[in-house]
Amino acid sequence: MTRSIVMSLPYDYLYDAVAERLAPRTASGELRLLKWSPKYPDASAADPAEIDLLVIPYHTTQEKTTGQYVSTQVLRRTRELYPSVSVVQALSIGVEGLEGCVPTGAVLCNSRGVMELPTAELAVTLLLAATRELPGFVRTGARWDNHRTAGLVGSRVLLLGYGGVGSAVEQLLTGFSVEIARVAHHGRDLADGTRVHAIEELVDLLPHYDAVVCSLPETEFTHGLLDRTHLAAMPDGAVLVNIGRGSVVDASALHEEARSGRLEFALDVTDPEPLPADDLLWQLPNVFITPHVGGNTAASLRFQVDLLAEQAVRLMEGRDAKNSVPLATD
Repeated sequence: MTRSIVMSLPYDYLYDAVAERLAPRTASGELRLLKWSPKYPDASAADPAEIDLLVIPYHTTQEKTTGQYVSTQVLRRTRELYPSVSVVQALSIGVEGLEGCVPTGAVLCNSRGVMELPTAELAVTLLLAATRELPGFVRTGARWDNHRTAGLVGSRVLLLGYGGVGSAVEQLLTGFSVEIARVAHHGRDLADGTRVHAIEELVDLLPHYDAVVCSLPETEFTHGLLDRTHLAAMPDGAVLVNIGRGSVVDASALHEEARSGRLEFALDVTDPEPLPADDLLWQLPNVFITPHVGGNTAASLRFQVDLLAEQAVRLMEGRDAKNSVPLATD
């Protein structure tokens, strides 16, 4: 037995994709789709009291820069006005800034399973680009400089963060004959005997690895975690790839090490975002930056639509939503 629900989607492309995927459900009247977002001035065109499954938009670049998240503010201000909302669905893995803002009685869900593999794909791309010195070859242009590079094959890679993204990076690295160390907040032994080191062991491990791939989320604990001591522990010529959050690396320590030229940096995330155009990091030959595009691929869009469609069907069928995130309330 199913029930009828109303699902709101913040972007035209998601609306069109979900409408196509669930066309039989909309045709039968089980599902009504709305183009609606709490951050747009014309949001009153849709009645929020009708929505059962509320998909909130990505944080914009301006919001990331200022820390003023419009979706968060609106949810906090009007959460008591959403009496029928059962599920609030975020489009990202991280849900920082949403604590205490979910409508009363609703469940907050993240997009775990959508961006891990595409983000890991970029991590390995950045790692390959750095170890094979592709940015340098691009800069030299027509000058035929065919010097030997370190390369990735046979190197030693430390995965800092071993959740969905970190384990996906390991999966993609299996063909490169690399030696891998895994570090997470809490140390543990996996079922197959693989060791995941605790974060307290990081400083002692760093001198023994040619590259670090950081996929840590932004939390109170991880903010500024990679400081001068950690960066100094990395061997000369080592590569730091960051596809987690820019705030995990202490900004002063990053600039200091980058200016020295001792380490290589491949960054998909920075602090702040976007990185100001006059920031020195843009000019340094040992720094390679992409604009936080780890999960922005055609594959991740397909995975996102898969998740949104499944969430809608689960709600219609009276089942629990996937990827619920426990959050404290005010």
